[in-house]
Amino acid sequence: NTFTHSRIATTCTSQSSSYFILPSIPIPYATMSLADIVPPGVVTGDDLLKLLEHAREVGYAIPAVNCTSSSTCNAVLEAAKKNNSPIMIQVSNGGGQFYAGKAIKDPNASAAGSVALAMHVRCMAKYYGVPVVLHSDHCAKKLLPWFDGMLKADEEFFAKHGEPLFSSHMLDLSEEPDEENIAICVEYFKKMAKMKIWLEMEIGITGGEEDGVNNEDVDPEKLYTTPEQVYAVYEALSKIGDMFSIAAAFGNVHGVYKPGNVKLSPEKLGNHQAYTKEKISSPLEKPIFLVMHGGSGSTDEEIQLAVSNGVIKMNIDTDTQWAYWDGLRKFEAANHDFMQG
Repeated sequence: NTFTHSRIATTCTSQSSSYFILPSIPIPYATMSLADIVPPGVVTGDDLLKLLEHAREVGYAIPAVNCTSSSTCNAVLEAAKKNNSPIMIQVSNGGGQFYAGKAIKDPNASAAGSVALAMHVRCMAKYYGVPVVLHSDHCAKKLLPWFDGMLKADEEFFAKHGEPLFSSHMLDLSEEPDEENIAICVEYFKKMAKMKIWLEMEIGITGGEEDGVNNEDVDPEKLYTTPEQVYAVYEALSKIGDMFSIAAAFGNVHGVYKPGNVKLSPEKLGNHQAYTKEKISSPLEKPIFLVMHGGSGSTDEEIQLAVSNGVIKMNIDTDTQWAYWDGLRKFEAANHDFMQG
């Protein structure tokens, strides 16, 4: 098994056989299997909303793993099957380019590679018997042509099958002024809502580096999103639909950093929930779907606190890249002489 992660699936819950064991959650959720909630295979639209509402209500975050090849996709699907866990497979702009082949210099290569990866997952997901969310990762303003290429593929797939190719997409315009960030998200969400595609957006800055966007030297204060910023997003997007999530920064970074170099404050996510709840007089304790980026290297306590404050998706990239490579390295070392024969 080239991909294992101790926190996969159900932070704050445990599972036995095919059933959720959730003593604090009333029936029917305590005795529901995944198949009772949504069907296995790629989930979109109403099924995706149902799955993420379940995650928010029960209290777990679905792991989202960046993939770059059919073999990494299969490794993630295998891990999800073994853990009886819903899973998110996501592709970045660079991952799409890698899947297409680095020799291709066509400007549409990243979109073509991302679509090819999605098609592979579409073909295989149902055989693993778990719900799978197909997602595209960070898209900065300069990468919008890549986003447009995937949306075109969604539209073509929707015309044939009545659902989009991808379950969800992310816009990361956090480098832009908040007003522009939100305005662009609104325009894209209007297009996506017609096909019931989930939108993930980011406000506030995640540190580190991803897909050529380098925030390693950013002002530390900008690594913490305010409740007012989160509510501004909610106010704008909720007028269009309810299928959206917010990646609010709480000191998290991409990559893995030595202890002490990063100050995570997942308690701030609870402040966002409380602020929006009061603003909209919501009966829900956690009215916002939140996302945790930069999950690799986080402690169990940090993850649990984030999840308890409404995080329903947690990105894991660096840890899983290492697990995949380390598995290959160990296999080669153990079988070196045999393979030379």
